[in-house]
Amino acid sequence: METDIQRIDRYDDGRFSKNVLYQHGAFLVNGKPYEIEVIDRCSAVVRGEDVSLYPELIDMFRFYAGHITRFVDKNGAILLKFPPVDIFIVGLDKIQPSQFYVDKSKLEAVKTFIHRPEDIVIPVISDGDIFISLDGHTRLAAAMDFRYKEVCAFISEDSGNIHGFVSEARKRGIGTPYDMKRVSHDEYEVLWDKFCDDYFEKEGQI
Repeated sequence: METDIQRIDRYDDGRFSKNVLYQHGAFLVNGKPYEIEVIDRCSAVVRGEDVSLYPELIDMFRFYAGHITRFVDKNGAILLKFPPVDIFIVGLDKIQPSQFYVDKSKLEAVKTFIHRPEDIVIPVISDGDIFISLDGHTRLAAAMDFRYKEVCAFISEDSGNIHGFVSEARKRGIGTPYDMKRVSHDEYEVLWDKFCDDYFEKEGQI
């Protein structure tokens, strides 16, 4: 049977701890709750009923958090280890966003587990003398609120679609995280989802 893995994006699900929900590490795997909780800069704890499903779950999680390379069970035993990722410091003014909006509700949740600039690690690709952020835009907004000038980053795989998103961001005057517009959760779902739907529909017609 194919494994069904769904990532939970809300923050009020009683099946998971608040910390895991705020980290977006809550999943339903074949309808049952599983958690991946980041515990330091490169490690996370995996919890859930069927250990045999952990590798698939970890693979999906690392799509969002490729800098996490060490996974342990609830007793601290190592489940999986990956080659270490080179993490470096980058200034906020050297980061080109690939999104336009920041969900204010998500921003408040993200702030609960950020205590220093090193807690913000985002995937990027190089673009000349700047870096394009592939994910982590809410964390970048949190960095601004905490008055951090720099965050941590690692080089990720280039995504063909990302350049189209960056082009659209630049058309909207978004050249650094400071330019992203903050909106309510409901506005975010309408504005960002509509843009994505329209964008991929247009790309599909080309």
